[in-house]
Amino acid sequence: MKIFEPRLVRAHRSRAAACLGEHDFLFREVAERLADRLSDVKRTFPLALDLGCHGGEFGQIVGARGGIETLIQCDPAPAMAGRAGGLALAAEPDALPFSEGKFDLIVSNMSLHWVNDLPGALIQIRRALKPDGLFLASLAGGGTLGEMRGALLEAETEMAGGASPRVSPFVDLRDAGALLQRAGFALPVADGDLIPVRYENALKLMADLRGMGEANALAAMPRHFTRRAVILRAAEIYRERHEGPDGRVPASFQIVYLTGWAPDPSQQKPLKPGGAAARLADALGTTEEPSADSGDFEQD
Repeated sequence: MKIFEPRLVRAHRSRAAACLGEHDFLFREVAERLADRLSDVKRTFPLALDLGCHGGEFGQIVGARGGIETLIQCDPAPAMAGRAGGLALAAEPDALPFSEGKFDLIVSNMSLHWVNDLPGALIQIRRALKPDGLFLASLAGGGTLGEMRGALLEAETEMAGGASPRVSPFVDLRDAGALLQRAGFALPVADGDLIPVRYENALKLMADLRGMGEANALAAMPRHFTRRAVILRAAEIYRERHEGPDGRVPASFQIVYLTGWAPDPSQQKPLKPGGAAARLADALGTTEEPSADSGDFEQD
């Protein structure tokens, strides 16, 4: 299924590359959180890949932390890869030009939400990892930009008699762990953060999204410019619904984090049912009692 238009994704990122430093606060904040998570893993990574690197924020922030010895950076837009510098190339996240078992670590910071075939991309990432290699990623989750979605929907329905696709669908946190399992990762973990940002108005938020290269790239998006009156009405609705005592409006960014390992025989395996070496009752200093009713629950 073609949800996004890759050509538009590349074009938006290429356009944003020159002035990204004025708008990359979210990428940097999430990169800092990814670097902290990586610091908790006490091992070295001789060869790592930053997949969808934007301007190289993760590489700049992680520095010598996290045990990375050599970092290759990769982005769909050549202009972004060039901005990242160092060992960098342009490539699509769902068409990786790397052999199997190449990397000890693959990190992706706020890029995978633009991939049409996310399960397929995760399979490619797992294959590109060495056995027991680590995958660590962040991407926009389902609660992202809920305020703007509602304002745009109401404004366009009111002024144009119907709504067009304006904001990308995002991964639901509840589904993220299953995606990792489906791709064949061992020890999969998915969790999330909510990062609130306050803006002077909705137009400033929209300008920031363009400056980050995060503008609408849906394949089903309208092939004409949105009427200025619709955008202004959406900004007015946004303010009416969400303006705070400080005169500013909130924008919510839900961040989903994915962690998984390429399978390896050395990894810990869950015990089979009944295979525990110690009893919970002993640890709690109590007596184990049989259940009074082993039947199924019924809902009236």
